[in-house]
Amino acid sequence: MTEDLPAPGPLDALTDVAGIRVGHAGVPGERALSGTTVVLAPEGGAVAAVDVRGGGPGTRETDALDPRNLVQRIDAVVLTGGSAYGLDAASGVMAWLEEQGRGVRVGPDPSQVVPVVPAACLFDLGRGGDWRARPDASTGRAAVEAAAASGPGARVPEGTVGAGTGAVAGGLKGGVGTASVRLASGATVAALVVVNAVGSVIDPRTGVLYGEYGAGEPPAHPAPTVHEAASRRLAEIRRAREAAAKKDGTRARGGGAFNTTIAVVATDASLTRAQAQKLAGTAHDGLARAVRPVHLLTDGDTVFTLSTDRHPLPPDTVAAFNAVLAAGADVLSRAVVKAARAARGVDGPGGAFPSYSELYGAS
Repeated sequence: MTEDLPAPGPLDALTDVAGIRVGHAGVPGERALSGTTVVLAPEGGAVAAVDVRGGGPGTRETDALDPRNLVQRIDAVVLTGGSAYGLDAASGVMAWLEEQGRGVRVGPDPSQVVPVVPAACLFDLGRGGDWRARPDASTGRAAVEAAAASGPGARVPEGTVGAGTGAVAGGLKGGVGTASVRLASGATVAALVVVNAVGSVIDPRTGVLYGEYGAGEPPAHPAPTVHEAASRRLAEIRRAREAAAKKDGTRARGGGAFNTTIAVVATDASLTRAQAQKLAGTAHDGLARAVRPVHLLTDGDTVFTLSTDRHPLPPDTVAAFNAVLAAGADVLSRAVVKAARAARGVDGPGGAFPSYSELYGAS
């Protein structure tokens, strides 16, 4: 890594931001391939914002994050599979938070709270073979309970877990990835992403993961023979999927043209709600580096941001905030790479989706 780039945090994960916890839960069943991931803020909540760029988003409570509106802090963000059905997972998280007395207080009794739980979903319906195997309130509760039980500074499982269980990226298996950096100011910026894109994460000319370009080290180029074999395998799978779709009279089988990449970028830097929204917007630049094309009509690409407000920005606020903005894009791009490398391929009734590591090894 070059001297100009900040080093990753100790875990290279979202949980390097002190107080942030992450929990995953999957939908049970042999023909299920979906799940939910919950990002749990520290007690007292976090300043939050969101930026939605895709043309087909599925979200909940995102209007509450507008800096012009009432809610100042939130306690959790839900990332979930199951398309719009999966947004029900947020109900389970909301119920758990109410039991803890966490949320916007709306009455004289401390238990009288309304938790605000923003959520975004991705399309993975039928990828395990059962169209109705999708997250619900019980999945959300399991994920938030896993987050709460994980303890501070816990490692975050990556790949085919949680909301990334049924994720697909351009024909490859997608999944969950996370990354972090520690800035010269002492602030930490980190990202967690669920990669489920219509676009591709790999350069079709070389097999290099797009997010590795400009990441500070020369990208690892797979051997030409390995890339040729991988390209043939992906082409065979695509033809088989198209033939099955034509036979069934459907638009696509197992994959489909409906996707969505969703992410959370968190920092311990003290940000206003407007600054948090700016961070959400610039973080999308990292997504655009790592997935091509991105933000399409059938994507619902959404980035949430959280500020735990524990690290005041230095006196030169503009320069310090610019560093946070740049880091948000960098860590999100690198998290996409880690998601692709950590994913495990699947081959079942919902379709065949090989992983990057299966096709290219550890290159």
